[in-house]
Amino acid sequence: MKKIILMTITWTCFSIASLAQTDDDSIKSIINTYFDGFTKGDSASLNKAFYTGALLRNLNTATGRVQDSPVKTFISKMPAGGVKATGKLISYSYAGTSGVATIELQFADFKYIDLLSLLKINDQWKIVCRVYSRVESDVQLKGSAAIEAAAAPTKKNSANAKPKKNDGW
Repeated sequence: MKKIILMTITWTCFSIASLAQTDDDSIKSIINTYFDGFTKGDSASLNKAFYTGALLRNLNTATGRVQDSPVKTFISKMPAGGVKATGKLISYSYAGTSGVATIELQFADFKYIDLLSLLKINDQWKIVCRVYSRVESDVQLKGSAAIEAAAAPTKKNSANAKPKKNDGW
């Protein structure tokens, strides 16, 4: 009987652990939730993606001033049915409870490049700041995120890898 109880507890712990999302999965999920909210006009998805006190920032090129908008204003102005755009996650990184993501929202004749600041609040990643720029469709991202996105993924064939002395194998 004790063995059965112990096996049941062990199985339950492994089952719960396998259901837990990694931070990578959680960040990708919240970005996809943002894309869904943006492209479908789904305020529930946008509210899920953003922290309630999130801020949106951009540069008004006509005045040269930084414009701040609360996320509530952004969500309330989202057109019903969303916008015709496709979202693409360019890169993301995180450490501890903070992270950043670079995304692209491609429209028919222009695109937005969003730099998203993320915080892990109560074990959930949230967008706390969206710094964005409207650019022409042919403008390419520059910097290290652009290098990462352009680099072809290389796969190593580990089947023939030989362990080196003292490498932990």
